[in-house]
Amino acid sequence: MVSGCLQKSLYGPIWRSRFGPLDLVNVASPDLITQVIQQEGKYPVRAELPHWKEYRDLRGQAYGLHVETGLEWYRIRSVLNPKMLKPREVSAYAPVIHQVVGDLLQRVELLRSRSPDQATVPDVAAELYKFGFEGICSVLFETRLGCLQEDVPEDTLRFIAAVNNMLSLSNIMIVFPRWSRSILPLWRNFVQAWDHLYDVAQKLIEKRVADLEAQVSRGEPAEGSYLAYLLSSDRLSRAEVYISVTELMLGGVDTTSNTLSWALYHLARDPKAQDHLYNEVNSVCPKKRQPTTEDLSRMAYLKAVIKETLRLYPVVFGNGRFVSENEVIVNNYWFPKKTQFHLCHYAACHDEAEFTNPEDFVPERWLNVESPSSHSGRATPGFYQHHPYSFIPFGVGVRACVGKRLAEMEMYFALSRLMQHYRVEPEDGAPVVPPKTRTLLVPSKSINLRFLSRA
Repeated sequence: MVSGCLQKSLYGPIWRSRFGPLDLVNVASPDLITQVIQQEGKYPVRAELPHWKEYRDLRGQAYGLHVETGLEWYRIRSVLNPKMLKPREVSAYAPVIHQVVGDLLQRVELLRSRSPDQATVPDVAAELYKFGFEGICSVLFETRLGCLQEDVPEDTLRFIAAVNNMLSLSNIMIVFPRWSRSILPLWRNFVQAWDHLYDVAQKLIEKRVADLEAQVSRGEPAEGSYLAYLLSSDRLSRAEVYISVTELMLGGVDTTSNTLSWALYHLARDPKAQDHLYNEVNSVCPKKRQPTTEDLSRMAYLKAVIKETLRLYPVVFGNGRFVSENEVIVNNYWFPKKTQFHLCHYAACHDEAEFTNPEDFVPERWLNVESPSSHSGRATPGFYQHHPYSFIPFGVGVRACVGKRLAEMEMYFALSRLMQHYRVEPEDGAPVVPPKTRTLLVPSKSINLRFLSRA
C-alpha cells in the first residue's frame, strides 16, 4: 500500500516487512522518525539502490549522489550545495525562472485555444513536466530549450518518457534477483530508460561545454550557469559532473510538476481557497505585476497552499535510511548495524494525532492562527502545534533535497502567476484522482482543468 496507513492501523507505529530482498523496519510516527534520523551518523545513506549501482557499473559511469556513500558522497554533496541552497544564490535564478513561467502562461493559452470550449487544458501534469524540465535546464545550462513552445523538442519528450519508465521500473527491479536479468525484459527496459536519460543530459552538457570553451577562447568569462560552476570547482571529475547534472534534471522534472498539479487540482475544487489565494496575490502584486522574491515573503497563503499540497501528497511517500555506522535504538528496540529503516512520511503526514481532518485540503492549518477558519469553518491549529518531523517533504539534515529552494521558488512563481491570469475549475464530470506510486507519488489519472481568463 502506498501510504503505510493501513499497516500502521494494524501493527502500530513500528513493524517489520519484506519487499523482495529488502528486510525493512517501518517507522510511521514523527517521534520514531526523529529517533532514526538522530542516530543515522555523519554520512547517512537513504537506501541501498543496487540496481542503480549495477547500471552505473555496466556503463562505466560515476556513482553520483544517489549511489555514492560515506566521505565520497559528502564530497559531491558539498560541491552541489552552495549554488542550490543559499537563498542569495537561488534568488539569482529568479529572472530565468520568470521567463520560463511566462512561457508556461503562453503554453496554457495555446492549449486553451485548441480545446472545444476554449478553456480546458488536458493532462495538466504532462504540461507541468515540460515546465519543470525547462526550468531546471535553464538553471543548469543557462540555455532555453523551448519545452513549452508549440513544437516541443523531441529530446524533451524522450527525457520525460524515460523518467516515467525508469521510476516505474525502479520499484519493480529491486524485487527480482540478478539471475532474472537475462530472462525477463525488465532489466533491459530499465537500462534503456537510464540510457535515454543520460544521453539527453550528455548532449545538453556537451553543447554547453562547447559554448563555454568558445567563450574562453574569445577571452570572455565562462560563468553564469550552474554547470559552469561545477566544471570550474575542480572538486568533481567530469564523470561526476555528468551524473550529478543528470540526477538534478531527473529531480527537477518530477518535484515541481506533481506538486503544482495537485495544488491546481485542489484549488479548482475549492473556490474559497482559490479566492483567498487570488486575493492575496492581487493585494501584494496588483494589476498582474510579476512577483519578486521579496514579494513572496508577504504571501503566507501561497506558501500554505504549497505546504498543504506537499502534506497530502509528499513527493517521496516514504524514505529509506540505511544505518550502516551505528547500532540503533528505536522505541526501546535494539537494531544492529546495517538495518534498513523505512520512514513512512505519508502515514505521518496523514496522522490524525498531528493534523485535524488529515484527508482534507486546508491550507489555513499552516497559518499562525488559532481561530476558526473563515474558509473551512473548522478550528485551524497554528503551524507550531504539529510535530516538526510529521512534515519533512524535502527531508532534513545533510540528506535533505539539494534542490529544495529552487523547487519552492519555481512553484511559488508559477502558481502565483497562474492565479493572476486564470480562475481554475474542474472539467465537467471530472473524476476524483487518487495518487499512485511510481517511486514517487503521482496522479493516477490525467488531471484536466478549465482555465478561465480573469480578464
